Amino acid sequence: MSMEREQLDLPSYKDSSCCSPSEEGRKSHHSDQVKNSLVSRLNRIEGQVRGIKGMIEKDVYCDDVLNQIASVQSTLNGVGKLLLEHHLKSCVIERIQEGDTEVLTELIITMNKLMK
Repeated sequence: MSMEREQLDLPSYKDSSCCSPSEEGRKSHHSDQVKNSLVSRLNRIEGQVRGIKGMIEKDVYCDDVLNQIASVQSTLNGVGKLLLEHHLKSCVIERIQEGDTEVLTELIITMNKLMK
């Protein structure tokens, strides 16, 4: 099943606060739908990684293993893109509206890490 760009039917970004301050720092507050989708995708990735481990243990041809690794990386990037999209449309907008422009520096640093 391809998960390259499975769209989420996200709730209105104005309806829920994504990032709110707490004693431990900022926390995300994703809807159950978003959280379930992300966890489901990560569970599939976890299964793919276990499969790759099994391939190595069974001495599967290197090119086949490398192709599976590329698939996992692509799928993980997809999870990151969805989370980034939700973050931009909720947390970042919310913090800018509150006058917190430090979020832009934080976002640039994070995007640079994602693009490595």
